[in-house]
Amino acid sequence: MLLKRFNLKVSKGFVPLLIAQFLSALADNALLFAAIALLAQLNSPQWHQPLLLQFFVISYIILAPFVGGIADAYPKGRVMFYSNAIKFIGSLSMLLGMQPLYAYAIVGVGAAAYSPAKYGILTELLPPKELVMANGWMEGSTVFAIILGSIIGGALAQFDPLVAIIIITGLYLLAAVFNRYIPLLPIDHKLTKKNPLFMIKDFWHAFKVLWKDPEGQLSLAVTTLFWGAGASLRLIVIAWAGYALHFNLEESTRLTAMVAFGIAIGSVIAARYISLKDAVRVLPAGILMGGFVMTMVVIDDWHIAALTFLLIGALSGFFIVPLNALLQHRGHLLIGAGHSIAVQNFNENIGILLLSGTYTWMVREEFSVNTIIILLGLFVSITMLAIYKHYKKII
Repeated sequence: MLLKRFNLKVSKGFVPLLIAQFLSALADNALLFAAIALLAQLNSPQWHQPLLLQFFVISYIILAPFVGGIADAYPKGRVMFYSNAIKFIGSLSMLLGMQPLYAYAIVGVGAAAYSPAKYGILTELLPPKELVMANGWMEGSTVFAIILGSIIGGALAQFDPLVAIIIITGLYLLAAVFNRYIPLLPIDHKLTKKNPLFMIKDFWHAFKVLWKDPEGQLSLAVTTLFWGAGASLRLIVIAWAGYALHFNLEESTRLTAMVAFGIAIGSVIAARYISLKDAVRVLPAGILMGGFVMTMVVIDDWHIAALTFLLIGALSGFFIVPLNALLQHRGHLLIGAGHSIAVQNFNENIGILLLSGTYTWMVREEFSVNTIIILLGLFVSITMLAIYKHYKKII
């Protein structure tokens, strides 16, 4: 009923897809904070905490030539099921004593395979006119999972990281149940060959096609910047809250949840009012986002901080959802949905790897948190302004 109220056609399989990806995303995000707490409990160096992200995303980059083709060559619901099983193994490994960095890397392998199927299946379940709306629901539910994952993961990890990991492992099992209710759909853009060399060449072809397409190029540039900066900001907020507000991990995760809540609001607004043909008109929101990030250095009250993070999130959600939908639409037309999401993930996670790697280096070199915030905000605003000017003719 709620989906119908917001004018989204309830296609068979969309509800279990939404629930399955919500549970899996909830577990992914809670596990990050549980792993951070576990690293602290093991007296690991502080710079190991941002290193978690790099261990997680490296699989997206290495496996990119293969996971898109796999997502298009097999029923995407089944790909999601088996990818979720890999996440379960990673979570269980952490519970059984594997070093958190390595266990989280296993979860990253499952996530890398899960993503092209999760987003690619939307183009098979729904017509193009429903894609922005569907992306709004997907992003909104994912962000809701980030909110709950941050709060639950932070609270449980503060109490006992191992208890948190037990519950998270159970969430992966529950997600698998809903994965089984996603219908088998006709295979889209099936590979003619399945040997690794052919898949690498096939990926490289998809990579070039999408980057040569003006709208695809624009979407890739913006989403790469957004996810790289967003992933780093999530960790920076935790460090900043401890420094500026004297918050512990549980309290700091509530502030990261405000960013996620803002993204959910922005996603819903974009899903309601921005059509696919108007997707590129939302770029100025990204410029403003960088400006709001820099205001963190003068904030010393948690109420103002919460409102600022809410606005940062809302601007983020407002501009990223339409551009995600545009990228999926162009990718579906040009190279297949699974291929396009794999190319997107490859680029976005290179962005995450580079920016989180830079953040890890800054922490190791003992840069002040305010210096890091100013540099990040400037980078986002200047880069978004350059992209906006470059693509003004498209807009």
